[in-house]
Amino acid sequence: MSEFETQWQAGRYDRWFRDRVQASLADPHPGISHDDVMTEMDALINDIEAQNWKGA
Repeated sequence: MSEFETQWQAGRYDRWFRDRVQASLADPHPGISHDDVMTEMDALINDIEAQNWKGA
């Protein structure tokens, strides 16, 4: 079973995904550490929660 309606859609997604992975691997820029990403996401979540709390 597939989340795609046709084999063509599945193949197109597979090609898109593989292209994205290859582009990421070929990118010369340094990666971002997991800890840095989590710190940024925690701050973003906290900001959004604070905004929602003020608006409630």
